[in-house]
Amino acid sequence: MIDFSLLNYRAVSLQDENFLFELYASTRAEELDAWGWNQSQREAFLQMQFKAQRWSYQMNFPKAEHQIVEYCDRPIGSILVDRTLTEILLVAIALLPKYRNQGIGTRLIQTLLDEATQNHQIVKLQVIWHNPAFHLYQRLGFYKTGHTASHIQMEWQLSKASSFNISHKSISSKS
Repeated sequence: MIDFSLLNYRAVSLQDENFLFELYASTRAEELDAWGWNQSQREAFLQMQFKAQRWSYQMNFPKAEHQIVEYCDRPIGSILVDRTLTEILLVAIALLPKYRNQGIGTRLIQTLLDEATQNHQIVKLQVIWHNPAFHLYQRLGFYKTGHTASHIQMEWQLSKASSFNISHKSISSKS
């Protein structure tokens, strides 16, 4: 059972590069298992894709806040959020496999929804078609607003959100 009081955020630093790669690789493991590649092929592909994703995020979301999610002061995930006056864009969120399906992702997203409620903002995100997190987003009150060949775009706004109640406290942030 997760003790949510032991969750916190901190800014990403250069020392997090290996962890972020490990986290990224964990999000692609099931997909790559199906391809039957050897370890060196997997590693080369993952390095290339990881670097491309990081570059894309930096170019498209230069003001986004990238944070490491920690549990008991150990990195377990990351969250990348781009904010404007009217919206919060959840660019990326990922947790190590060991920490998935334990309510942590719900807690992280609920914290953004609370912020959006307080500031009268919309929360937007996009999710890959086959990602099981789609159902989490629906449960939290997100609705589809569009799609591409690979992604579903979703939004949450208080006035349209489904009724739900999740008891929580904010996650602390380290400076």
